[in-house]
Amino acid sequence: MSRVRDAMLGLHTGTTVPPTAALRTDLSRAFADFHACRYSSLAVRLPRIICAGHARAAIDDGSELGALLAQSYLLATRMLIKLDEQQLGELAASRARQTAEASNDALLAAEACRQQSVLARRSGCHEQAMSIALTAADHPSLHAGGLDRAAARGLLIQSAAYTAARVGDTAGMRELTDEAAAIATELGDTTPLLRDHGGFSFTTVQLHRISAENSAGNPSAALAAARSVAPDRLPSTERRARYFTDIATACWRWSRRDECIRALLAAEKHAREETQTRPAVRALVSELLVSGRTTTELRGLAARVGVLT
Repeated sequence: MSRVRDAMLGLHTGTTVPPTAALRTDLSRAFADFHACRYSSLAVRLPRIICAGHARAAIDDGSELGALLAQSYLLATRMLIKLDEQQLGELAASRARQTAEASNDALLAAEACRQQSVLARRSGCHEQAMSIALTAADHPSLHAGGLDRAAARGLLIQSAAYTAARVGDTAGMRELTDEAAAIATELGDTTPLLRDHGGFSFTTVQLHRISAENSAGNPSAALAAARSVAPDRLPSTERRARYFTDIATACWRWSRRDECIRALLAAEKHAREETQTRPAVRALVSELLVSGRTTTELRGLAARVGVLT
């Protein structure tokens, strides 16, 4: 993602200035790339959108363009988080929040806060992460009615729940996750809301529950939560790949080595670039290699993710 880094730092030249409508179309394609785990395509498309968006903003600073830039930075943030690029992720999230607030877009500002909460948690600032998420969830703009605003509140509460899990507060994590599930139940589970932000529905809350139980050190509870999720009901390839990698993590922590490998292979089958891109997956495969019996399947997976050369 060096192109994303260069775009955010202003290290780009010769940017053309397409009309805003063309940028909007290209951004839709970028989101489609992300949801389908086509990260090599996204790595080309997204920097171009960010650069062109700023070039367009120099001559047209309308609210639509501000929202487009905020969405572009949010998408960059999510990709940078996957790559463990903490500092650049913080930069992208900060710019997303600034542009969203300048555009008076409550939903995008809420999502920017959620990503900032994620980044604070990953840097070990758990109190800050909890405060960012819950303060944003309580903002009056998200209590003003509308399905998407309620869904945004649910996503923020989920983020707070994951932070509780990271500090070992299992009871708090489950209480917050149940609160998010109650919001999802009230909204209904026919079409996941806020799909561009990962989706919000009762099914996606259960997907989050798997990760949270894993993080709290409860792999058996994580696998129990996984049994209630139908992967084909998840809103994207990216979410389905996350489902299988979460199962792999739970199996690893519960000493179910063979099931862990099968889950990783399932994740790879759904989204090869997801397993090959994420440092967390490579770390898990490395642990499998050095901790027990290696098989042809494991060696092949290790080679494909870049662990075994």
